[in-house]
Amino acid sequence: MKITPTTVLDFKQALREDLPVPKHLTILALGSHGDVFPNVVLGAALQQAGFRVRLITFANFGPLVNQFGLDFAPVPGNAEVLLASSGGLALLESGQNILKQYRALRQTFWQVADGLTDLLSKPNIWQTDGILNQLPASLYGRSLAERLQIPLINVAVIPMLRTRLFPMVAFPGWPAFLPGYNALTYLLAEQLVWSGFRQSVNRWRQEVLGLGKRPFLGAFSQLGHTPTLLGFSPHIVPRPSDWESTIQFTGYWLPDEPDWTPPNGLVRFLEDGPPPILVSFGSMAVRNPQRLTALVLQAAQLTNQRLILQSGWAGLGQQDLPPTVFALDYAPYRWLFPRLAAVVHHGGSGTTGFGFWAGIPNILTPFLFDQFYWGERIQVLGVGPAPIPQKKLTAEKLAVAMTTAVSDQSMRQKAAALGEKIRQEDGLATAVAAIQQLLC
Repeated sequence: MKITPTTVLDFKQALREDLPVPKHLTILALGSHGDVFPNVVLGAALQQAGFRVRLITFANFGPLVNQFGLDFAPVPGNAEVLLASSGGLALLESGQNILKQYRALRQTFWQVADGLTDLLSKPNIWQTDGILNQLPASLYGRSLAERLQIPLINVAVIPMLRTRLFPMVAFPGWPAFLPGYNALTYLLAEQLVWSGFRQSVNRWRQEVLGLGKRPFLGAFSQLGHTPTLLGFSPHIVPRPSDWESTIQFTGYWLPDEPDWTPPNGLVRFLEDGPPPILVSFGSMAVRNPQRLTALVLQAAQLTNQRLILQSGWAGLGQQDLPPTVFALDYAPYRWLFPRLAAVVHHGGSGTTGFGFWAGIPNILTPFLFDQFYWGERIQVLGVGPAPIPQKKLTAEKLAVAMTTAVSDQSMRQKAAALGEKIRQEDGLATAVAAIQQLLC
């Protein structure tokens, strides 16, 4: 159904007198599990604080959203399928650059505008007092807040706001001595994003919301002035001096699942030997999970190291495993990570944050984008070995990293000390308090 500007205004006029109390928030979060999950956790914390919360995300995240008791408004699509079918997976494995990866994925986001248009045909979608937007550059969320004339709060788990002090994530830092290089990386990244979204966003603004087009170069200059909550720690990303006061660190948004009961097999495995290393590549899919599993097992054999293999989207461990390796489907990281010696993973912001929180070394094998940034921060902070890009991963390199993470006492002490600092932060409480102050 096409929503005309008149229809939108009629909805708002009809509902203005009966807006729900307590205040209602809509969270717009579209991406992989690592993008969506922190927003689900934040939504649950807001709901516990007395807000009513709706989460708009891909349909395949319905069980996750329902598990945390949030109102669910699905956009058609499956992030895992979209990543694999768009060609992004093949490009990642062939080692092509981020520009080509993005070009392969950009077509999938045309579905977002169509899905949001379908949602807007339902009058209850307009019953909201504020929008929390996870997508880079605000995009659809900013346009919706503009039409409804309600507050917009940007939320992020990756540092992507302009600064002169370091380059945009995924850009190399080595030419930083060049005047203006850091600023240029943000402009290039912004236009890369906008080139993929411009047509769909502007069509949606004009045909659905009755708004004018965004400028040809976008509206990125507004981002630094928009209230923004960063779901990570200044102990990991020092605050740039040129950021506006509207940008606030909260600390990590880490869930607690007290009702979860560990399976007996996992408990026995943890009790039967020294702390293992977890290997998990989260929402990163690979074409040959058997080959990747074999590589990981070889690294474990070279180091005589016990492992837990979490299957994830990579499909690890779907074969016969030695008794020193446990195949895991799921366990809450808050429960599992303190019981580990270290964690090998792709470098998603959430998994990285749990590694920091637990005070154990992170071993990163990044696939793309911000994962390389987190690997660099881990190395600089001395809480993990140098990252090994996925396309360069070998059993021998992984074995060396595992040995370092387990035996380097200075690294382990730094990781433990950093963990103590991170655990003193309450990211969810800080975020909720900030939102209450902005909206109430």
